[in-house]
Amino acid sequence: MTMNQEFNFHELKTSNRLPSPSGTALEIMKLLQRDDVEIGQVTQLIKLDPALSGRILQFSNSAALGANRSISNVGDAIIMMGMSAVKNFALSLSLVGNDSYSRCPSFDYLAYWSKSLATAVAITRLSVHERVISSEEAFTLGLLSDIGRLALATAWSESYGECIAIAKDDELLKLEQERFAINHNALTVMLLADWGFSDLLLEALKLSFQPIGDSLSKANRLAKQLVFARHLSNYCVSDEEYRIALMPALLVEAGRHGFDADELDSFIAEVLNQWQEWGKLINVKTDIRQSSPELGAGKHMLSGLNILVVDDDAMMLARLSKQLTAAGHKVAACKDGDSALKYALEHKPELIITNWHMKPMDGIELSKTLHSSTWGSSIYIIMLTSTEEESALIEAFNAGIDDYVTTPLSLKVLLARIRAGQRIITLQQEVEKERKDLQRYIAELAVANRRLELMANTDVLTGLSNRRYSLNRLEQEWSSAQRTHRPLSVLMLDLDHFKSVNDSLGHDAGDLVLVHAAKIMRKCARMTDIPCRLGGEEFLVIAPNTDGKEALLLAERIRIVVERHQVENVPLLKPMTVSIGVACSTNGKPGWKELITLADEALYAVKRSKRNAVQLAAQAQ
Repeated sequence: MTMNQEFNFHELKTSNRLPSPSGTALEIMKLLQRDDVEIGQVTQLIKLDPALSGRILQFSNSAALGANRSISNVGDAIIMMGMSAVKNFALSLSLVGNDSYSRCPSFDYLAYWSKSLATAVAITRLSVHERVISSEEAFTLGLLSDIGRLALATAWSESYGECIAIAKDDELLKLEQERFAINHNALTVMLLADWGFSDLLLEALKLSFQPIGDSLSKANRLAKQLVFARHLSNYCVSDEEYRIALMPALLVEAGRHGFDADELDSFIAEVLNQWQEWGKLINVKTDIRQSSPELGAGKHMLSGLNILVVDDDAMMLARLSKQLTAAGHKVAACKDGDSALKYALEHKPELIITNWHMKPMDGIELSKTLHSSTWGSSIYIIMLTSTEEESALIEAFNAGIDDYVTTPLSLKVLLARIRAGQRIITLQQEVEKERKDLQRYIAELAVANRRLELMANTDVLTGLSNRRYSLNRLEQEWSSAQRTHRPLSVLMLDLDHFKSVNDSLGHDAGDLVLVHAAKIMRKCARMTDIPCRLGGEEFLVIAPNTDGKEALLLAERIRIVVERHQVENVPLLKPMTVSIGVACSTNGKPGWKELITLADEALYAVKRSKRNAVQLAAQAQ
């Protein structure tokens, strides 16, 4: 954080130009600054605000928290959430829907709050799936994680509206820094710090604005959740076409959090449902649907064109602008080639009507420059000229013009030439639309193929890789180990007395045991290990670059965790335990098929003796 940013923040704060808590939220913040505050005092204050009381109770009992108990009074809700979480929750809700700072006409306030709420709901659900912070803290962090945009739109409404119009994403951050000596990311962190958010939340927020490393720290894990939540919020507020385009990146991000394609579909449905429920509760619109700028291009047939008229004759410029506007076109005017080139670069007109003879840049030079650029080569150009000399017209067409009209000008002829150009422009847009459609279909096909691949290689019950995948992968890992002269180990696992579970409690109970065991194996496995289910109660773990002793330690860790963490809500006759056989291949020997046989023999040696043990294959010792 630079000194200029700090100065700007405090200047804005002093001038009351930033979003700020109000009403009950402000009173709660003041109350919690005291050292002797009691829960009863906070409870009484919240009860004075029926709307806030209802929302706190609603949140406490929300499925977003995975709530399995009913809370009926505010005091219990505060105890469950914690006073700090209640303060932040009240603060965030006091900002939602506040019309006092909706002064920037270019800023889409409805879309901003809709997306912020989607981020809040998404990270709340993620906090249930993978707990880093409480769900109450996650909701508030998600809702306010982009508050800096709202702050800039409030503090500098007119100037910030200009920034929004000409820049997006990283370019917008750079432009904000240039104009205001602060950007919306930095301002978000400053605001949340000023409102008393914890160091963990602030650190995670900072990390989420940059490439995130592989650290397993709480801040790093929370930052990754926030990034994933933003992907999900983009999906929530997008139309169907844009959602298809977003799905490949969303699948990649979901994989980093342990979701396969089917789990992601279910998770998205939960987020969408809870987003809509919360929208009704706190009066945030959730019927916002945004299109991708790329997919949206060329989506409509033209009723009028965006035309740029270029002429150094002020009277001609004014007359043409008026006539073409009356004909249903949107018209801009420039008095020379230089200013026309700058305008075309920024606004991308569909058609340019330019005079030939102008200074300093004439119509020919303008056409050449546009025609030589990627962005300008598709602009349709009509040249106004007083000559029909063959050599001159050839020069003009070689420069990149598409048509010409002689002067003195006939408006009927010009409009006819414009209509001809419009047909070509429409055809170009249709071709571009087909290209975008093809890209979208390819993206959709890639998602479908990915799902089919996952289905073909995944065990439906446990979510682990299945037998087909495991054998193919083992052969690949063995070939790689042979080339690189690295060891390769396998673990064959069998749940002890599993048949008795099915026989005495039924197959549903047996399925619960298998799913529980699979989760333990996935948790105990290292990043490079590949846990698989071969079938029934048999599992396989492929351990690349692992010798026999290391594999034996891995097997023992799995055995201990299985024994210590019994499946809940299943009345097993005997505790769940596992027997494990281990085998190792070095320098390509034994081969991968024999490696499985050796591990299997070691496993059954354990099964024949005391079970609930691990054993390294004798040939590999």
